[in-house]
Amino acid sequence: MSSIGEDIEIGTKPLDAGLSNLGRINASNTEDNIPGEGKIFFDIRFSAYHKKEEMKFLINLEAQRSSDPSKLGYHLENRIIFYLARMISAQKQTEFYHSEYDNLKKVRSIWLCLDNSADGDSIEEIRLNRNIVFGNKKNPYDVDLMRGIVINIRNGKNTKESQNVLISMLEKLLSEASVEEKKRILAEEYGMIMTTELEGRIQTMCNWSEAILEKERINAIERMIQAGATKKQILSFGYTEKEFAEAERNLCTNLGSLP
Repeated sequence: MSSIGEDIEIGTKPLDAGLSNLGRINASNTEDNIPGEGKIFFDIRFSAYHKKEEMKFLINLEAQRSSDPSKLGYHLENRIIFYLARMISAQKQTEFYHSEYDNLKKVRSIWLCLDNSADGDSIEEIRLNRNIVFGNKKNPYDVDLMRGIVINIRNGKNTKESQNVLISMLEKLLSEASVEEKKRILAEEYGMIMTTELEGRIQTMCNWSEAILEKERINAIERMIQAGATKKQILSFGYTEKEFAEAERNLCTNLGSLP
């Protein structure tokens, strides 16, 4: 945590290129906007430093309710590559000027995917690779500028504890356990000191996970309505009248916005 810079942006500015560099000097900005291409927002973006000022990383952190292409309408890997590319190109006139391409800073895009199956806990890496396809030229220059990391978290209630410490911690933090139980687990199992600031962050994370769970329930009801299920059938699965009404309103709003 001591390596993280003060220039942290959380969901405040979009990610497509152009306007991001106007009036900005060495600030980690979540906005990159090319005129005519619309705006997309980073969830969180910040800088981190290794050995003080010797090495600087630009890091983007995203939370993804689903990584299923059938739900997203695209493959998440392509979106990750796009985010990485924007973080590279947005460095012109901020991290480097003119043709000083060797001053490009390394970028990392970390994605938490929250809907994996009981055996789907894993960490994936997407990166540039250099391969000699002909000849024996040796070039030791490191091209490790862009790297995407996907952390796959399971959403099952009765899944076996992950053998990966990071995934195990995140799954417990995002579980349905009480705030007090989560604080106990983080302190006893992971050695975290419960400061007032950390307790506040845990409360925020709990509220966030509850919001994700509520949204997933509404989405499930919407899919059942679209599949022709009756209200009685849907409520028999444990959903509430209030959730059903919200799903109906969402579907009516979406239909009303169609041309």
